[in-house]
Amino acid sequence: MSLFPTRSPLSQSILIALVALSAAPAVMAEESSKETKDQAKTKQLATMVVTDKKEQKKADPKLAATRVEVDQSAGGVTLIDVEDFQDRNVSSLADFFRYVPGMWAASQSGNDEVFFSSRGSNLDSTNFDGNGVKLLQDGLPVTAADGNNHNRIIDPLAAQYAVVARGGNALKYGASTLGGAVDFTTPTARNSPMARLSLSGGSFGEFLGRGTVSKVINDKFDALLTVEGKIWDGYRNHNKQDRVGVYGNFGVQITDSIVNHTFLSYINNNQELPGQLTRAQFDANPKQASKEAIGGNYQLNTETERVANKTTWTIDNRSSLEIGASFENQKVYHPIVDKVMVDFDGPGPMQAQEVFSLLVDTQQQDWGTSARYNLHLDEHDILLGMNFGINSEKGGNYRNNGGNRNGMTGQLRKDASTIEVFAQDHWHINERWTLTPALQGVFAHREVSNIGVNPVTGALTGQNSHPNEDYQGINPSLGLSYRFLKEATAYGSVTRLYEPPTNYNLVDNTVANVSDASLKAMEGTSVEIGTRGTHEFNTLNTMKWDLSLYYSWLNNEILSVSPMPGLSISKNVDNTIHAGVEGLIGGQFALDDKGTHSIAPMFNITYNHFNFDNDRVYGNNRLAAAPDYFLKGEVLYRHASGVFVGPTVDVVGKRYADLANNYKIPAYALLGVRAGWSNEHYKVFFEGRNLLDKNYVSSNSVVDSGTANSQVLNSGAPVSFFGGVEVTF
Repeated sequence: MSLFPTRSPLSQSILIALVALSAAPAVMAEESSKETKDQAKTKQLATMVVTDKKEQKKADPKLAATRVEVDQSAGGVTLIDVEDFQDRNVSSLADFFRYVPGMWAASQSGNDEVFFSSRGSNLDSTNFDGNGVKLLQDGLPVTAADGNNHNRIIDPLAAQYAVVARGGNALKYGASTLGGAVDFTTPTARNSPMARLSLSGGSFGEFLGRGTVSKVINDKFDALLTVEGKIWDGYRNHNKQDRVGVYGNFGVQITDSIVNHTFLSYINNNQELPGQLTRAQFDANPKQASKEAIGGNYQLNTETERVANKTTWTIDNRSSLEIGASFENQKVYHPIVDKVMVDFDGPGPMQAQEVFSLLVDTQQQDWGTSARYNLHLDEHDILLGMNFGINSEKGGNYRNNGGNRNGMTGQLRKDASTIEVFAQDHWHINERWTLTPALQGVFAHREVSNIGVNPVTGALTGQNSHPNEDYQGINPSLGLSYRFLKEATAYGSVTRLYEPPTNYNLVDNTVANVSDASLKAMEGTSVEIGTRGTHEFNTLNTMKWDLSLYYSWLNNEILSVSPMPGLSISKNVDNTIHAGVEGLIGGQFALDDKGTHSIAPMFNITYNHFNFDNDRVYGNNRLAAAPDYFLKGEVLYRHASGVFVGPTVDVVGKRYADLANNYKIPAYALLGVRAGWSNEHYKVFFEGRNLLDKNYVSSNSVVDSGTANSQVLNSGAPVSFFGGVEVTF
């Protein structure tokens, strides 16, 4: 079974928010001259409260307010309304981030193992531990306190909408990450239909199913429950996946001004991993698994339970307070390195001996809390916030015997805590100009204990390491936006970036096992200019755009290389440059004077410039893993009856699999098609991908200097077809 909720067209979403903004002066003009601006805003929002559930979904005050916040942001921020993904195949975050400029995301082999990078984050780690982007759910952390997103990624279709704040624009979420933050907001019974069922499937044994029921019990209580599942055979050998998820929430209207919601999640996800290929293996058969993956029975199996609680108190028409807490427990079983055998006496009588293999078996617990205080004071919209997270991971590394534990090699204990405090002010100088100063403080602790164990006798070997460090950073930001048209804004900002290392970075530090030395935090400065807006040529023709240009100077960036599967080596590099152009352009244009027929194009165009900056070893080489550009788009014909059809395109530039820039991965282009039909209660879609059946590399691991024997390539999906249906009651 699988994933598939709902969402209203993005152009309509932005339009609702902008119309609300443009209507504010008219509303204020009707009030007495003594009425304050915040009172006028309160009355405007009140007009959006309706009783019909479908209309309430469209006019959800919180969603409308989020659109306004995104529109006012002085930087690259994107709102994703999940309704827009009900008519396409979304099997992972790679599909969900398709139209987020600046966000590169690729499934390693079609399953939930997704490498994603925002503005060049996470280029130090393309395998097990993903970092650089802070994931939140309803404002509460999902990313571990040490910054890792390993093992478990949020099911995007379990959300109502998500906000992607790239780079330093995520300061309002308190994120101390180079790539920014993604905050997923969960649907409740008060903004959802009574019931919804979605089924989809297609090539390579993919089947996804999702069912949701919700009930507003009375004025005080509401509840929602979603059950979903996924089955995937895979287009590569040793590539199967099965996943089951249960998501629920329960709301209580304690008083007219206080609302409490409890969120519960359970996810059981089992994946076979096909491993990386050499170039010769890829050319011979890109669908094959590596012999090491088969021999070591590579897997990533996780079981996750999460509970969160959030209270929102609307203090008065000027201020509100949100307080929440979350707890997550996760078990990980991860065979990842097959036996490395060495025959020490060559042709002598001794048999080859195992010198290394790896199976990770751990249990991780994460506690998080957050608080947000919002105050409207004259021309100022002030936000004060705090995040606090604690992470603890216990377990061990074991020898791997075909996917079974074969003696412990190391006792592991990892602990981390991070406090992020932040303040931000939207100072509306006048109707056109808004100044946004902000300040963030980050206080973090990282600690790892690795005790060596003899896998045969169980005795301690004395090969221990205990890297630990405290990190502190104060990060100011200043943004300025100018509304040059009613529905269009230009902006600029300067922000200090700061990200402490993860515990995985500490473990993998090149000198950690020698002296328990620790890595430095990554830091730098980013400047950005851009514009976003919507322009209505008339009632039938609309264009929207979002364009950002940024340039970041980074010091002490942490980069990792993987000389072999399961082994990573991390180090700080002195200076790097992360810069780029991020653009999203789309719209809907009528082909007749009634709007019966129209064309709806959408293009995400991103150019990346991620380089070393006069490095002593790598000079001005490009950083590995991220392509130098990518374009993802579609041009759909739409009929007023709800029918749509049109081509899709993916064009991805070259990239490198090594820091020395010896191993180049070529560019590629893919052609696809989408078609479907929908009305109020039914939605049907069909999608074809890679129709020309191109062989291409979807993602890669990173080595220091690549050779022909480097096993770094993950092959992308061949020609494939998917279809689905959704019914809403």
